[in-house]
Amino acid sequence: MAKVKVGVAGYGVIGQRLADGVALQGDMELVGVADVAVTLSVRALREKGMPYKFFLAAPEKREEFDKAGIPVSGTLEDLVQQVDVILDATSAGVGAKNRLLYEKYGKKAIFQGGEKNSVADVFFHGYANYEKGIGAQFLKLTSCNTTGLIRAVDCIDRKVGVEKVAITIIRRVADPGDYHRGLTNALQIDKAPSHQALDLMTIMPHVDATGILVHTPVTHGHIITVVATPKKSVTPENVIEFFREHPRIRVVSIAEGFLGNASLFRYARDLGNPRGDMYEIAAWEDTVVMSGKDVMFAINVPQEAVVIPENMDAVRACMRMQLDRIEATDTTNRYLGIGKWRNVG
Repeated sequence: MAKVKVGVAGYGVIGQRLADGVALQGDMELVGVADVAVTLSVRALREKGMPYKFFLAAPEKREEFDKAGIPVSGTLEDLVQQVDVILDATSAGVGAKNRLLYEKYGKKAIFQGGEKNSVADVFFHGYANYEKGIGAQFLKLTSCNTTGLIRAVDCIDRKVGVEKVAITIIRRVADPGDYHRGLTNALQIDKAPSHQALDLMTIMPHVDATGILVHTPVTHGHIITVVATPKKSVTPENVIEFFREHPRIRVVSIAEGFLGNASLFRYARDLGNPRGDMYEIAAWEDTVVMSGKDVMFAINVPQEAVVIPENMDAVRACMRMQLDRIEATDTTNRYLGIGKWRNVG
């Protein structure tokens, strides 16, 4: 069977990781990546020997790329014509404009969490509603926080059902290396309910969700606390076992040295993961406690890489590569090496 041809528009924090993720998929071919400026990411691509073909989304800037010695294989429009599906990781709002180009050539596209829901036919999550994405032309992924949150809630929901959840998001203010949020020494609270809770209800309409978000002046991941009301009685041990069975959830403990978000970021680097990435969310077994019939727990969401597996799932769904969600997600996991730590020791 011929490999599905994939392009990536926007070669930034997410776009770089999407390109790497596609390149690892044995049944997909990365045709190339596109961007508009000679960014540090693009300069690094050149210094690495141009492992991916580069296409210019702003042809009028060709001279800047020539001056920087960056080979250009064509325009974004050229890239679109050569692929089956585009992973659009451009800045919020740009994807909606790019959709016109994708429609012009009848191509499928997958947009990221920063775009408005109206940009796509389906608001997508690989585990929670894979079936809705099958054959769709335009899919939109959930944000990093929502992606991790849904993994955990869906995991419990499929075991015992979930009636409602209440969340508190302790949100990193910016990605490592970003300066646009400034230098701060403060916490900032958003008006409730947080969009992540509302997005969860869009994906999982049978669950009542609400939440509060707090911005924190750190960069190495989000932490979300969740209070979930299950439909059947559970114990903390039950919930921990549910999490252990999920391929994209890693159960950790304080005793092991996982004291917080920075511990997980450091561990990913110690493992030699490119850029210190982790595809899995982490659930602290120490935090799984009961409050009456409700279960409370905390998870870590590595914001730079957590959505990459679900993007691969989205390609599988829209291109009808697999029609079963477990077959699809398992295939993604295998190519990305997710869960390989389970077989160590």
